[in-house]
Amino acid sequence: GVATGSVVLASDDGLHPAHYPWSHNGLMDSFDAASIRRGYHVYKNVCASCHSMNYIAYRNLVDVCFTLDEAKELAAEADIEDGPNDEGEMFTRPGKLSDYFPAPYANDEAARYANNGALPPDLSLIIKARHGGDDYVFSLLTGFRDPPDGVNMREGLHYNPYFPGGAIGMARPLYDGGVEYEDGTEATTSQMAKDVVTFLHWASEPEHDERKRMGLQFMAAWSLLIVFLLYHKRFRWLLIKNRRIEYKDLN
Repeated sequence: GVATGSVVLASDDGLHPAHYPWSHNGLMDSFDAASIRRGYHVYKNVCASCHSMNYIAYRNLVDVCFTLDEAKELAAEADIEDGPNDEGEMFTRPGKLSDYFPAPYANDEAARYANNGALPPDLSLIIKARHGGDDYVFSLLTGFRDPPDGVNMREGLHYNPYFPGGAIGMARPLYDGGVEYEDGTEATTSQMAKDVVTFLHWASEPEHDERKRMGLQFMAAWSLLIVFLLYHKRFRWLLIKNRRIEYKDLN
């Protein structure tokens, strides 16, 4: 017989998410700073109780969605363990810009113990780490529902058709009015999911806007170079290309 094989993605066990028109997906589109700012508040008030973001520091927020003073205030609200001091003991101090977001648990074992054995993933790179990216995470956050007839969920698990296998340890995190946006935007479930996904995408790809800007500059420079080369070929080489060489018999 002939052995055949295929690649199976984990996401193939769940419902495939729809494709949504994210405002930052276009070739010349950048992140929505207001959405990133709102998404940070959703993460801080909802997601941060279980999920860490070990690769994002408060200084990364400066000039993205917060001013320098605002980022300093956000950092100061966090209690950061530091040390040891002169007596060899650890101590807690207010956060500063160079500090990374504090983790909700001291270690993985504590995280598993608090979540029925499930380890909440770090969200710093979650958009890049999941097949489907923005669409998958948005669908997951808004996809919690009652299980269909005939599907029995084990205690501690929740039904979500977008999660591989349909059973996820995380309970529904977003409800209408779960946070209060400072800009007056209505905090519906879909709005909060959109904003936190935009924030998480920025965290996974903070160079996104700069990379697109550099790409456009590169394309503009190449366009000018192509015009120059065409001019050089058309006019500078015209005489040489149209030159006719004749050989005369001198005898």
